[in-house]
Amino acid sequence: MSEYRHEHKYICSERQLVCIQNRIEPYMSLDGNVGSNGRYTIRSLYFDTYDNACYRDNLAGVDPREKFRLRIYDGDASFIRLELKQKRHGMTRKLSCPIDEALCRKLMSGEPLQPDETDEPLYRKLFLEQSTRLLQPKVIVEYERIPYVYRDGNVRVTFDTNIRSSVEIGGFLEKSVAARPVMGTGYHVLEVKFDEFIPDFIHHAVQTDRLRQTAFSKYCLCRKYNLKAGLSGNGGLM
Repeated sequence: MSEYRHEHKYICSERQLVCIQNRIEPYMSLDGNVGSNGRYTIRSLYFDTYDNACYRDNLAGVDPREKFRLRIYDGDASFIRLELKQKRHGMTRKLSCPIDEALCRKLMSGEPLQPDETDEPLYRKLFLEQSTRLLQPKVIVEYERIPYVYRDGNVRVTFDTNIRSSVEIGGFLEKSVAARPVMGTGYHVLEVKFDEFIPDFIHHAVQTDRLRQTAFSKYCLCRKYNLKAGLSGNGGLM
């Protein structure tokens, strides 16, 4: 089972991103899954309860808390993962399992699951959440990620750029989906993830212009954006 890890987040400008990237490149390598442009696109479909409890828990800083999501990379519907992200005492862990397109489309539609469709424990937990808390798909979060890895200590440094939101739930598995930016022009999210320790060179790299750690949630920002736009009713459920 996946262990809880530290996850530090920072909001950085384009200039800060380039500066930090230049500082860590001599010591870290790009994740082997990136494309020729040194990045890949992540698209996640998040679920929440009928009364938006996950969103409200995130705003209130409830501990522990968790969120279900579906995830694909570079618009590739041949590899779909069901994930549960959990936060506890300031640390996070991600549980995941692969699902097929038919099951994904059922989840996209909000159709209730059947308890015997798969033996995956994560699926059974989602079934329970659907049954007891009326979990439904709410919003798509999409962005480009530039991921660096440092094998010693299992450290990842990622730059998430062009973060955008969509309530076009039916387009989740399409090659592209209509979405709107949710951050100011030229601002991105830096994440540092590690198990036991963070190397000194990474710690010093993120001190650029006195960057401050923040409790940032892409899901929360995208939901807040859409709720303000008057889309709180069914979260774009199609």
